[in-house]
Amino acid sequence: MTEKTYSTNELQLVVFKLGKEEYGVSILQVQEIKRITDITRVPHTPDYIKGVMNLRGSVLPVVDLKKRLNLSAMEYTDDTRIIIVKVDEITVGIIVDAVSEVLTINQESIEPPQTVAGGGITHYLSGVGKLDDRLLILLNLETIIGYSQETSK
Repeated sequence: MTEKTYSTNELQLVVFKLGKEEYGVSILQVQEIKRITDITRVPHTPDYIKGVMNLRGSVLPVVDLKKRLNLSAMEYTDDTRIIIVKVDEITVGIIVDAVSEVLTINQESIEPPQTVAGGGITHYLSGVGKLDDRLLILLNLETIIGYSQETSK
């Protein structure tokens, strides 16, 4: 069995859906992917903080990514997942509609965020990946999660 090696100009991404759009985050930030589980609501937190969950004895905050990005909410389905990510030494669960794949994209195929979005949303994006027949929105979890931590204090 041969192992594929990745060059430094390639990025491995976990691809997931929010509504009909596809998003991606670096696989290096993803610890695991779980089915939706019991989430305990915490009072006096922003509405995008869904609550906390127990992950093998650790209590993790859970962010509803659709609310965080001001997207329309949908009911949870059998495909809904919680992606456990680690960002700046903080482990957080993010709720997504579905996880679709892990893929490798070349750095040259990624457009910087300022060329694709205007206004305040660009700080949530790290870029847009151009694949054969689709676009993949790459999220900046440092900003999304870091900002969540600041506003929940």
